[in-house]
Amino acid sequence: MDDIILKRFENPDEVRTFEKGKFEVINLGGMTIGRATYQPGWKWSVDVSPLSGTDFCEVEHLGMVISGQATCAFKDGDVHTMKSGDLFYVGPRPHDSWVVGDEEYVSLHFQGADKYAD
Repeated sequence: MDDIILKRFENPDEVRTFEKGKFEVINLGGMTIGRATYQPGWKWSVDVSPLSGTDFCEVEHLGMVISGQATCAFKDGDVHTMKSGDLFYVGPRPHDSWVVGDEEYVSLHFQGADKYAD
């Protein structure tokens, strides 16, 4: 095993593309790390749901918002907005998400990236 491995999202191991967005994946040190990039108007239930085969996202997420804002709305009615600089945990409870405003949304995902939009 190498003592150091360097990777960059400019050269990801995998890119999962969908309408108005992409999810870049890097496998490193036994972890799967993702970078989500969503354009204004992106919504999980519209742009990713058809690929996943479910009405709501049920993936557990742990990450950090790099830029922009997104709202996470749980099926049971809880609604939260995540902004640049926020660290977030979203449990596997069914939820939808969408970009807020006219700015591109970018976030890093340290948990759940192996299952997201796959």
